[in-house]
Amino acid sequence: MLLADLVATSTAVASTRARSAKIAAIAELLVRLAPDEVVPAVGFLTGEPRQGRVGVGWATVFNLEVAHAATPSITIADVDHALDEIVGTTGSGSVAARQQILGDVFARATADEADFLRRLLVGELRQGALAGLMADAIARAASVPAALVRRAAMLSGDLGRVAAVALHDGEAGLHGIGLEVGRGIQPMLAAGSPDVAAALADVGLASVEWKLDGARIQVHRDGDDVHVYTRNLNEITDRLPGVVTWARALPARTFVLDGEAIGIDDEARPHPFQDTMSSFGRATRADAGAAGALDAFFFDALHVDGDDLVDRPLRERLDVVQELVGPQRIPGIVTASTEEAAAFLDGALSAGHEGVMVKSVDSTYDAGRRGGAWRKVKPVRTLDLVVLAAEWGHGRRQGWLSNLHLGARGPDGTFVMVGKTFKGLTDALLEWQTHELLAREIGREGIIVHVRPELVVEIALDGVQSSRRYPGGVALRFARVRRYRDDKTAADADPIEAVQAMLPGQPS
Repeated sequence: MLLADLVATSTAVASTRARSAKIAAIAELLVRLAPDEVVPAVGFLTGEPRQGRVGVGWATVFNLEVAHAATPSITIADVDHALDEIVGTTGSGSVAARQQILGDVFARATADEADFLRRLLVGELRQGALAGLMADAIARAASVPAALVRRAAMLSGDLGRVAAVALHDGEAGLHGIGLEVGRGIQPMLAAGSPDVAAALADVGLASVEWKLDGARIQVHRDGDDVHVYTRNLNEITDRLPGVVTWARALPARTFVLDGEAIGIDDEARPHPFQDTMSSFGRATRADAGAAGALDAFFFDALHVDGDDLVDRPLRERLDVVQELVGPQRIPGIVTASTEEAAAFLDGALSAGHEGVMVKSVDSTYDAGRRGGAWRKVKPVRTLDLVVLAAEWGHGRRQGWLSNLHLGARGPDGTFVMVGKTFKGLTDALLEWQTHELLAREIGREGIIVHVRPELVVEIALDGVQSSRRYPGGVALRFARVRRYRDDKTAADADPIEAVQAMLPGQPS
C-alpha cells in the first residue's frame, strides 16, 4: 500500500471529532493492508513505529532540503525498511549515512507525506489514533469483540501484533495471546479526581495508596531471568542492576510486579522526578548508599508462580504483593472513609509525595486502559503566566495558534520563559487566542509567532523541575491551560521567584 493512503487516513482521523468516524476510517484502511504491512501501519497511525525512537532529532528532519515528489510512489513497506536501516546504522559516519537514508525517503515523498513523516519521527504525530481508538478499529476490521482485542493488547504489549493476529486468525488467534512472563504488559492507568471525597464516591471501598513521583516500572522474573520495563514497555533491565539483584532474591520463582522506581534520601524523602530519571544506569538496592541510587516500591502483582492474577480483585492482589515484597510495598490503607483518606493524603504530602491513588478493592487489572476504578488525587497547583509566543498547530489544529510559550515576571520587568503547553485548549479557546495573539504579533520565526507580553493565562501544573533550557533555571511539568485571566495584566503575573520556589526541597 502507498504511504499516501495511510496519510490520507491520518488526515481524516485528525479532521473529525467523532470517535465513530475515526474508528471507521482506520478500520477501512486496516482491511486493505497486506499481511506484512499491518504491524508497521498500526505503528505509524498510533505514532509509535515498531522500531521505537530511531535516534533522529528535530533539527535533522526539519532541516532536510529536498524537492518532494509530485505524485505518491513510496510505500508503507519502503518507510518501514528505511527505519530499519536507520536503526541499524551505527558507528563512524553513521550521522551522514542516516541523513542520506532520510534524504532518499523524503525525496520520494510528496509534501503531505513528508509532513507526516517529520511529525512521526520526532514524536509529534497527534492525529487521534491512540491505542484505545486503534483497538476498536482493529475489532471492527476483523469482526471480533473489542474487549478481546483490548485484552490481547494488554497482555502482549504489542498492538501491531494483535492487529496482525486479529486480521489473520480472528477470535481464535486472539484467545491464544496470553500473559507471558518476560514480555511487557500494558499498564493499567488512572483517571483523575479533584479530591479524595469525589474519588471514594466513584469507587467505594478503596485501597488508598501513596502516589510516588517516580518512574513506573514493571518487573518480570522467570527463574534467574529478570526483565524490567518502563510504562511505555521499553526495556531498562541493564539500567537497574540493583532491582534485578533484589528480584532474584524474592521467594517466588516467576512473577510480574507493577511499581515505581524512585530515589530516596537518608531521611526517606523522595528525590525530585528529574533526579530519579537521571539516576537510571546507576546501581539501586545493590548499592543503596550511593549518591543518586534508586529504590523500587510496588503496588500490584499480575502473576506469581504460574498463577495469572489480572482477573482477580485488587483486594486479593494486595495480599499477594504484601507477602512477596514486604517492606517494598507502597504504603496504603483500605477505607471508605473520606476523613481517613484525607488524613492519609496529608501524610503522603508531608512525606514529600505528590498525592494518593484511590483504587476500588474489587477492580481487576484492566491493563492499557484509563478506567474509573483507579483514581489519582493530586493537589492542583496553578500559576498566572504571560504568553510570549505561540506556534501554528497542525492536524486538527491547522490554522490556529496552539502551543503557547509561557513566561514568568522577571525582577527587571521583563519576562522569563519557563515552558510551553498546548494542553487544555478547546476549539473555542483556540479560535479566541489565535485572534488575540495575532493582534499582538511583533514578529515571526518559522512556525513561531512572537507577541507582546500582555495576555495572562492561568496554568495548572504538576510542579516544576530544574532546567538549563530556560534562563530562569526551571521548567513546568505537565502544564495545561485552565483559563485566560482577563482580570489581570502582565504586571500581575507570578514572578520567577514564585516559580523557582516550587522546586522540590525549596522552602515554601
